[in-house]
Amino acid sequence: MSKVTREQRLEQVYGAKSNDELRAIYDDWAQAYDQDLQALGYSYPPAIAGLVGRYVRERDAPILDAGAGTGIVGEVLAILDYTRLTGIDLSDGMLAVARAKGVYAELKNQILGERLDFPDDAFAAVVSAGVLTSGHAPPSCFDELIRVTRPGGHLIFTLSVPVYEGRGFRAKLEALSRQGVWRSRETTPTWCALPRAAAEAAIMARAYVFQLP
Repeated sequence: MSKVTREQRLEQVYGAKSNDELRAIYDDWAQAYDQDLQALGYSYPPAIAGLVGRYVRERDAPILDAGAGTGIVGEVLAILDYTRLTGIDLSDGMLAVARAKGVYAELKNQILGERLDFPDDAFAAVVSAGVLTSGHAPPSCFDELIRVTRPGGHLIFTLSVPVYEGRGFRAKLEALSRQGVWRSRETTPTWCALPRAAAEAAIMARAYVFQLP
């Protein structure tokens, strides 16, 4: 792996101009990713796992980790005894690290914002931690995530406040609610998910829970 600081990695991924560029950055970062994010105080995974525990009671419910990366969320869910985890990510390097953890039943290289290789109503819940952000998945990705979620299922995800307000996510979430596609179950208070990252320490985020009818 090239000698790039943690802060520079964050700048690279947020500034990526294409999926190919983003894939290359994450492939290069994969082996150091967990250690780097732990050092920066990364707190999305436990927050997401806690919400899964609140809303998804069946431990054998099929759950999709959308943008699984190195499988940090999957690790926490496995500790909570969730046994049917599927993960997708665009980086083979990140997926290799996730696969080595042995907590996912299936891992696939797929891109959020494109058609997903799953049937309709495949999952009881979809989770996404730190993925819906600058340079990553677009608001339109919710259409596919909803398609693969079964009736009554939950979508549980994080969004930073600037991304929610300025990248089209607010409009998308509100439109889906107006159309009756889903209903809001919970929005957390804001918190800083990367408190020890200089560029992120002032950026607040929320986690959201929506349920399909």
